[in-house]
Amino acid sequence: MNILVNVLIGFIAFFHLYILWFEMFAWETRGPKVFRHFPKELFPKTKTLAANQGLYNGFLAAGLIWTFFIENTEWKINVSIFFLSCVAIAGIYGAISASKKIFFVQGLPAIIGLIIILLK
Repeated sequence: MNILVNVLIGFIAFFHLYILWFEMFAWETRGPKVFRHFPKELFPKTKTLAANQGLYNGFLAAGLIWTFFIENTEWKINVSIFFLSCVAIAGIYGAISASKKIFFVQGLPAIIGLIIILLK
């Protein structure tokens, strides 16, 4: 596949690994610094919920990383399209339900990757 698509997929996968780490392991320490508008007492109460979200982000990262090991071009493209679509949908939903910023850091890179793959 195109080097640009591989770079985008790598970036997106790394970003989702970061989210996994943040939500699963640093929610109570880094969370209050990132989400300053949330009351601090909320973080211990939502630790399990955040960890669950982090796990899902880990699955997205795993799927994207998997694409680097698929040798069959058709399968590689299809798996890439599937996982980039999942990330794009998550980014769009996050923008609608939580913060517009989520679209730009999560959804837009995935959409750009999809467009590049589909235009090839």
